[in-house]
Amino acid sequence: MITYRTIVPAELDRVTDWVVTEPVGWIRADRYLAELSENMYRPEWTWIAEDGDRVVGRALWWGRGDSAHPVALDCLDVDPAVGERTAVAAGLIAAALAGFRQPVQYAIKVAGGWRDDPVTFAAVEWRRAAARVAGLTREVERLQFEWAPADGVPAATGSLRFAEASDEEFLTVFRRIAEGSLDAHTRAGVAARGVEATAREEMDFYLGAPGKREWWRLACTPEGEVAGMAIPSATPYSVNVGYLGVVPEFRGRGYVDEVLGEITRIHAGNGESRITATTDLGNAPMAAAFRRAGYRNTEIRINLSNDVPAQNG
Repeated sequence: MITYRTIVPAELDRVTDWVVTEPVGWIRADRYLAELSENMYRPEWTWIAEDGDRVVGRALWWGRGDSAHPVALDCLDVDPAVGERTAVAAGLIAAALAGFRQPVQYAIKVAGGWRDDPVTFAAVEWRRAAARVAGLTREVERLQFEWAPADGVPAATGSLRFAEASDEEFLTVFRRIAEGSLDAHTRAGVAARGVEATAREEMDFYLGAPGKREWWRLACTPEGEVAGMAIPSATPYSVNVGYLGVVPEFRGRGYVDEVLGEITRIHAGNGESRITATTDLGNAPMAAAFRRAGYRNTEIRINLSNDVPAQNG
């Protein structure tokens, strides 16, 4: 009989001895222990499936060091010797979700072209099926991008001017950018809670992120009209593009390249050697903008959540 529970500190080796053999992103012992020391992984967030006294599955949940609850499932695996991996994995997720009061997400990380590789496809499918059974039914596939100094810093064209502004001014632009957005997270938020609530939630997220508020910029035309905004940000691992957008009346003029360029210039000017970014697979214009700016697609993230997906970088 399979049972599910969290571990106690004395059982850490039962988790760190685990090795994932399939071609999906996973958490190795050194990273788990390092982030455990920073309170981003915790014994009470670390779930195992047991068959008698044998560990047959593990689920590692992650949250910020000061968070009261986890926000993401970072690693999910079940021993291939178990007859039905999907059922055991679904049980692992469901057991944890029973104690979570806020939305969470699970990102399956794979290389590009994963659908064409039978081994990777199979590894994704049983994990995705388990997540859906457990209630993580909202799915968005995202492209992960990365920039390094060798990729070049986009030169400013002068088509837009960038300036600091108040929170209220930024909130106004968050509202405008939400109109007709191609981003799945924003669209789902607007559909569920309306433009105003979505705009406030998105701004609050970036205010609470590790990035600095002083990096934020409004983008204006030479005539002084607000065309969009650039919000460079960061995660606990690296700086990232964060949030950018162009208001509806100025879309289709190539301004997205200049806004992305400003974010890249800010991070590069601060001496950063790595900038990460993500966008939805279906947001072709944004993906094209990243490529024009020298960003390289490094992986695919299949995000499954039980509500509007949390932002990440």
